[in-house]
Amino acid sequence: MTALTEYQQLECTAVWRETPDAQRRDVYVSVGDATLVIADSAERMLAHWSLAAVIRLNPGETPAIYAPGTDAPEKLEIDDALMISAIEKVHRAIRRRRPQPGRLRFALLGGGLLGVVALSVFWLPDAIVRHAASVVPQAKRAELGARLLTDIRRVAGVPCNTVNGRRALDQLKARLFPDRPGALIVLSSGIPSSQHLPGGLILLNRTLVEDHEDPAVVAGYVLAELERADTKDPVQDLLASSGTFAAFKLLTTGEVTDDVLETYTETLLAKPAAPVSDDALLTQFAEAGVATTPYAYARDISGETTLTLIEADPGPSERPLLTDGQWVSLQGICGE
Repeated sequence: MTALTEYQQLECTAVWRETPDAQRRDVYVSVGDATLVIADSAERMLAHWSLAAVIRLNPGETPAIYAPGTDAPEKLEIDDALMISAIEKVHRAIRRRRPQPGRLRFALLGGGLLGVVALSVFWLPDAIVRHAASVVPQAKRAELGARLLTDIRRVAGVPCNTVNGRRALDQLKARLFPDRPGALIVLSSGIPSSQHLPGGLILLNRTLVEDHEDPAVVAGYVLAELERADTKDPVQDLLASSGTFAAFKLLTTGEVTDDVLETYTETLLAKPAAPVSDDALLTQFAEAGVATTPYAYARDISGETTLTLIEADPGPSERPLLTDGQWVSLQGICGE
């Protein structure tokens, strides 16, 4: 996020409480690319919040109290002036990009009326879903992605995180898709290889960084997820899986219920990754300056089913994906 350019690698101490009944904990907070990372003294990540979805519960007061969403049980107290300034700067940038309130109300009203008309005709549910997905702003997408990640944590556990590993992930993100919102997240379990969420979140299984010697492998899985997200809007996929009523509720109220997200999480983790054409992958790899051969052999060690990617390999660019030190840090992001 360009609003955070001057705050790269910003860190501070804070006090975190996971639930209202939980004990307060001293933690370290760091700012990544559009994310707020909360870790303990051993550099284990405790929480990973989307900056676009973070809300301040006590404007103008110090210490500032933040939450990852309107109904979230987690709370974070920060008294570091520079960190508070960084978070507020992101929020101001988001507000400037949002439509004027009057226009937003008019758009939601118009969308709601169109939704009512479409609902009256039983053979137009796909149109409702597509329209609902098309009017969801980036801040809402980031919120949906953060809420889905919270649900996934119940199955996959806390995402892997060390300070240097997180920085390596942010560097890889900046190298592969610098102009798109989102973040890379490594999970110990819960997904076969990779998956993507609304808001640009790319989930990666730890084996992609631990079991391979070339960062081009994990980069390839990231590029494949970007292509899947471009092929089908992840918000549209969420609404299509949840039904027309969820799309209509989003159109009229701007909200998606927890039950809808929990059901979609189960669907998301169970379904196989959608296939991506070789031509589309070759284009993605060529534009990013990443060789396709390491990724092709990671998918199929024999190379028989990925022969096109091997033979048409565009080759790497002169700009490395990561330095050797960054790759070592990324390989150790899940710790012992």
